[in-house]
Amino acid sequence: MTLHDHECRTHRGEPFNLRALRGQVLLIVNVASKCGFTPQLRELEMLYRHHRERGFTVLGFPCNQFARQSPESAEAFCSLGEREYGVTFPLMEKVDVNGSGAHPLFKALKAEAPGVLGTRAIKWNFTKFLVSRDGRAIRRFAPRDGSRAMLLTLEQALDEA
Repeated sequence: MTLHDHECRTHRGEPFNLRALRGQVLLIVNVASKCGFTPQLRELEMLYRHHRERGFTVLGFPCNQFARQSPESAEAFCSLGEREYGVTFPLMEKVDVNGSGAHPLFKALKAEAPGVLGTRAIKWNFTKFLVSRDGRAIRRFAPRDGSRAMLLTLEQALDEA
């Protein structure tokens, strides 16, 4: 089973076919609307627009587990992302990323790309997971890591056939 085999839903609750993204490099991010890192949505959109022609997609999953910084519905989050930050990359269903109710995709991401000192838990909003074209988690990036910190690893992943 690869990360592409997990079931996901869009911000409207409709099934989303991750398998259709096989062959693309993915950046999967737990996002929030009321976080100090929320302006990263603009940066993530710029990365997406700049690299999507090379087979790159960003997937944002709203999460309210950290200081309740995303209390709105996934649909309301999507409207905010489009209106305030120009987001066009897919915004998905609202999920938990930690605990017994964590979405299976995030459980798999945490297992494949543990954090500092091997920790599995996601510490905060805007933790980013870079996924290879063949569905393996390559690397986890911290919430503070912006596009500059990710660029070299992203370029390497995009260059792999």
